[in-house]
Amino acid sequence: MKEEAMACQIRRVDYFKATVKDQPGEAYELLSQLASLGVNLLAITLIPIGPMTTQMTLVPEDSLKLVNLAAKARLVLAGPQRALLVRGDDQLGALAEIHAKLAAARINVYASNGVTDGEGHYCYIINVRAEDFDRAAKTLEV
Repeated sequence: MKEEAMACQIRRVDYFKATVKDQPGEAYELLSQLASLGVNLLAITLIPIGPMTTQMTLVPEDSLKLVNLAAKARLVLAGPQRALLVRGDDQLGALAEIHAKLAAARINVYASNGVTDGEGHYCYIINVRAEDFDRAAKTLEV
């Protein structure tokens, strides 16, 4: 017997990249500067991209606000690029269902990042190629 489809919300989001030195306190400096400017982040990912360099991927609640305030503060950001942000009830197979829809539409997920809150919910970011983004959003009924 198949379980009920999970309850989830999917929305389009922009993300931006910033490069910082791979040293203690560098991410803190950028994050505290964004907070002091009033920029709310929905998600953030940090990955090493060289021996002494880290790339921060920032998903703001308000992209225009981030761009405007970053320019005034002389922060260097690359972007925007687009992604899909999924929030839902955490249950077995929740992400498989989303990937099944994309696979059936022959859309490749080339990067993703997700986490559960430990209280029955998850948040998941899906990255597809730019040329597939609109089709992916349509496939997932966004």
